[in-house]
Amino acid sequence: MSKAPNPARRRESSRRAILAATAELCSQFGYGRLTIEAIAARAGVSKKTIYRWWPSKGAVALDLLDETATVAAAPPDTGDLAADLHSMLTEIIGMLTPPHNAPGPGVIAEALHDPDLARELRERLVRPRIATFRQRLRRAQDAGQLHPDADLDVALDLLYGPLYHRLALHLGMPDPAYLHSLIAHVLRALTPPTSSAPH
Repeated sequence: MSKAPNPARRRESSRRAILAATAELCSQFGYGRLTIEAIAARAGVSKKTIYRWWPSKGAVALDLLDETATVAAAPPDTGDLAADLHSMLTEIIGMLTPPHNAPGPGVIAEALHDPDLARELRERLVRPRIATFRQRLRRAQDAGQLHPDADLDVALDLLYGPLYHRLALHLGMPDPAYLHSLIAHVLRALTPPTSSAPH
């Protein structure tokens, strides 16, 4: 006697197919050409199935970004602050590169006109990364690696701001040498002096 199909398993299978189709279509054609119709056709589901779980293509792409992100779960702590910051910034660069087909920039742009998507983007992707960043820098402060009164909000803007500036103005994401230099300059401004200056 055959078992009845498991609805939960079938739903998860459809969900996985939808996210995989979204990733494939973004890679092939870019987020700008992504449509719910194309996702449904590639995933082998109906548009109704997609709209049952997501209100827009931006919401589907946000789920994809949320699932593929890794660093936000726990701040890296190798003991090397520069290396840990490099890991966190590299994850963001990966979400934004290459701009012509990565879903990240498309979701950011769409969120400018969709308050619900903007709220989801902020709560699910942005705020957790800000919290991760602050956790790591607070530990560095406790260890004496950063000045005790260093402003962590300013540090956030100094490190992450250039990425979004380069994205918005189509300047390209930083290469490894630039990223290394950016981190070194910011840490130099936030690091306490190793010895007292002579009087």
